[in-house]
Amino acid sequence: MTSDATSAATSDAGEIEKLRELITPARFVLWDFDGPICRLFARHRAEQVAADLVAWLERQGLRGLLTEAERQTLDPQVVLRAVGRRRPGGDLVAGLEELLTQEELRAASSALPTAYADPLIRTWTAVGARLAVTTDNSPRAVRSYLESRGIAGCFAPHLYGRTDQLHHLKPDPHCLNRALNAMGAAPAEALAIGDAVSDLTAAREAGVPFLGYARNESREKHLRAAGAKNVVRSLEPLLALLRSSRHVR
Repeated sequence: MTSDATSAATSDAGEIEKLRELITPARFVLWDFDGPICRLFARHRAEQVAADLVAWLERQGLRGLLTEAERQTLDPQVVLRAVGRRRPGGDLVAGLEELLTQEELRAASSALPTAYADPLIRTWTAVGARLAVTTDNSPRAVRSYLESRGIAGCFAPHLYGRTDQLHHLKPDPHCLNRALNAMGAAPAEALAIGDAVSDLTAAREAGVPFLGYARNESREKHLRAAGAKNVVRSLEPLLALLRSSRHVR
């Protein structure tokens, strides 16, 4: 084996050991939804949803409520958050949130599962961990997707998602704290899995160890630049660790 190959093998072994140390104490696993569990807008394009939300606001005569950058965004959450900041509470936010929920429900029917997520969720449940979803997406869309995959029972009843109280969206730790309180979990006994800096920040605020999931190099760099110490590009090593350490097949 060359010196470069030896170095790479040592590095890989070190990363696996760090993962083992991270997941071994985790009795409660708090999953973000869009990213670690599935790609919600894989086929139902998020940029079109964002454009539809902007168009809806314009039909209400509220074009000026958004900046030009917000009107051009590819992320529907940006539109919703902007309106929530400027018109908190009330019928406008509730109407826009419901519109986004309906789009997420449509997206859930064609979402792509993240590789290894389903077996990892089942395995973690089988070895005794308790799971929750903590997300900025609609809990109705989350439930629809999980039921379609046959894994809703792995989380029930712990689905904590978006409401019309938009100040509770991440990076606020509100949904993580709801999950911890409902499950009677101490933060140190939990593990949060997410793919965004807002997930990392919410986990820090809640005092929960964090594992970043990044489906490409740029997302990994973004998480690590924000201070994430543990980031994986695939969930397969977690599944292998659980199966090897707990003798689950």
